[in-house]
Amino acid sequence: MDILTQEEIDKLLAAANEGETSLEELKREETAKKIKVYDFKRPDKFSKDQIRTLYMLHESFARLLNTYMSSHLRTLVNVDVASVEQLTYQEFVQSLANPSVITILGVPPLKGNIIFEISSEIAFAYLDRVFGGDGTTAIKTRVLTEIEDAVMRRFVNSAMERFKESWSNVTPMNPVLEATESNPQFTQIVPPNDMVVIVTLQTKLGEVEGMMNICIPYLVLEPIMSKLTTTFWVAASVAKDDDGGHADVIRRKLNKTKVPLVVEVGRVNITIREFLTLGFGDVLQLNTKVKEDFPCMIGTNAKFYCRPGTFGKKLAVQITQIIEKGEDAADDE
Repeated sequence: MDILTQEEIDKLLAAANEGETSLEELKREETAKKIKVYDFKRPDKFSKDQIRTLYMLHESFARLLNTYMSSHLRTLVNVDVASVEQLTYQEFVQSLANPSVITILGVPPLKGNIIFEISSEIAFAYLDRVFGGDGTTAIKTRVLTEIEDAVMRRFVNSAMERFKESWSNVTPMNPVLEATESNPQFTQIVPPNDMVVIVTLQTKLGEVEGMMNICIPYLVLEPIMSKLTTTFWVAASVAKDDDGGHADVIRRKLNKTKVPLVVEVGRVNITIREFLTLGFGDVLQLNTKVKEDFPCMIGTNAKFYCRPGTFGKKLAVQITQIIEKGEDAADDE
C-alpha cells in the first residue's frame, strides 16, 4: 500500500475544491433562463414531426420515380431525398438558376399551386436519352424548344402520377400541370415572405447528377396540417393495406399489361436437308385438318381454341372454346 506525501495530499484537496466550484457554476447555469433566438421575419410553420412526415412521404415518391425513370429510360437512375427544409418563397426563387425547367401545378382539391423544378443537367440528360442518345450530353444551358418542352411536360405528368400515389395515404390529390417557365422570377405563386417547404431530390441519371426540387407553400398544406404527423401517416398506411389498396393497384396494372397472343395454324417436322432445299412454291403439309380448330397461344401455353375467318378486310379468328387448366400439356409444365 502506497503512502501519499503531504504535497500529493495538498494537490488532491486543491483539485477537489476546483471541482466543487465547477459544479456550483454548472448548477447556476442550469437554473438561469434559457433564451432561444426567434426570427419574426421567417417563422417556423412546420414542426419537426411534420418535416419528418414530409420526408417519409417523399422517400416513397423518390422510390416510385426511380422505378419509373429506370424502366422508361432503360438506364441506371438513382433518386433520393436529399433534404426537406422550410424557407421563404423569395429565398427559394433566388436559389434557382436562370434558365431552369420549372413547372407550375395545381393540386385540387387543395387550393393554390406547387412548383416542380428540374435542374438543366437532369432535364437535358433525360431529353438526350429519350431522343436516342446515351444521356451524357454536353448541351449548353438554354431555354427548351417547343418539342423539348412537350417531352418534359409528359415526364412531369408521369412523375406527378407517382406524386399522387405517394400522398394517397394522407390526402387525395390530383396534380394538374398549368404552366411551364424558364425564368424563376416569373413564377410568383405566393407572396415573397410566405413560408414554403422545399423537398430536394438528389438525382443521378447515368453519369449525370443534378437536383429536382418540389416547392409546396404553407397555404396549400394548411388545411391538412393535422394529418402531417408520423402517427397519422403510419396508421393510414396500415389501413390502406388492410383495405386491399395494394391489391387493387396491382390488379389495375395487371389488367393493362400487354401479352402476346399467337394463333398456331399447324406444325410440321422436316429435316435440315429438306429445310435447306425449300424454295418458292414448295408446299408443306401441316398436322391440322381443314375443319379443325386452331390453338391460341399465350406465351408457350394454349389457352383457347379458335376458327379462322375475316373481320372487314382483316384476317381474324373466333374463339370457340376455353382450354381449362390441366387440359393442355403445356399447362402442366
